[in-house]
Amino acid sequence: MPNYELDNIYMNIVDEIINNEQFMKLDTIRHHNSTRLNHSIKVSYYSYVLARKLKLNYVEVARAGLLHDFYLGQVKEEKGIKNKVKLFTFQHPEEAVINSEKYFEISEMERDIIRTHMFPIDIKIPRYAESWLVSIVDKYVSAKEFGYKFSTKLSWMTNVYIIMLFRGLR
Repeated sequence: MPNYELDNIYMNIVDEIINNEQFMKLDTIRHHNSTRLNHSIKVSYYSYVLARKLKLNYVEVARAGLLHDFYLGQVKEEKGIKNKVKLFTFQHPEEAVINSEKYFEISEMERDIIRTHMFPIDIKIPRYAESWLVSIVDKYVSAKEFGYKFSTKLSWMTNVYIIMLFRGLR
């Protein structure tokens, strides 16, 4: 997890969001090997750092990056893979926009960043460079989180295999 709390500029930008009671509920929802809150913070902070270096609108990037997965629904396993894909791909960006507008004042750019962050999986094409940036960072963070989850399972399986191999050699 990045040490975002030491970055005073970033914290001033996102303070209203991070201290919102409804937004903090994301900390109770699992997301890969972490929570949806931690995932959103990573996407927001990495996007913010890159936007500053690229001289893009880092304020709106930081805010929208934080809000991109601001939906409180959780998919139940019994709904099946088809419903999971539908919710995560097509519905959650719109739900995140609705929640963001309900609790915060968001700009048109922030709305676009949130709505299009699933591109190219979803066909809503980003209109701003900032939207593209958050979408790409979201894919990077998700892949890294998923990779960590997969590598942990692979490591565990490898350890079990080695133990079984050594037992077989005795």
